[in-house]
Amino acid sequence: MRQKRLDASESKSVQHTPAYSAPSAKIQAMNGPDKTEYAPYYERYVSLVTGDAMDVLGGQTTRLRDIFTGMPEERGEFRYADGKWSIKELLGHLIDGERMFAYRVLRISRGDETPIEGFEQDGYIENAHSNDRSFADLLEEFSLLRRANMIFFKNLTDDDWLRHGTASQATVSVRALGYIMAGHIEHHLTILKERYLG
Repeated sequence: MRQKRLDASESKSVQHTPAYSAPSAKIQAMNGPDKTEYAPYYERYVSLVTGDAMDVLGGQTTRLRDIFTGMPEERGEFRYADGKWSIKELLGHLIDGERMFAYRVLRISRGDETPIEGFEQDGYIENAHSNDRSFADLLEEFSLLRRANMIFFKNLTDDDWLRHGTASQATVSVRALGYIMAGHIEHHLTILKERYLG
């Protein structure tokens, strides 16, 4: 179909419209981030992810369900030491982390360069009331968050994954955040097995 020719008034109204460029292909497999893409603190999480972070992220909900489904509710308030989180509070922390890391991915992948503040995890736990909830309810919330995040991640392009922003006063890439999210769960699964369920 032929396009009509713009007259002077029409061309003036669109002269600042950026030219269209085809998006880069959606990522098929994600390589691990370079150490320059995240703060040294997060190496404790990134180093726990072997292979493609998308595969690890995709399997973690099932692993959590395998651990907590059928666990007695009263067991959820167990703490391995005074001042430590209960099992349900740990699970609540994973939910908070899922939301916070995903928010950073959203902001940075969309090209938002506004620095993102950190968050005080213990304060969040104190106000989450996780011990008042059932394991099924906590697992359902995590599952829904992770499912939504996986759909979001699968629609990011290579260029999106490589964008950098600032979070907690440090530079971080979207790709690094994907590995941090996966490694954060791995870190707490290890603590759960060794200190709570061992």
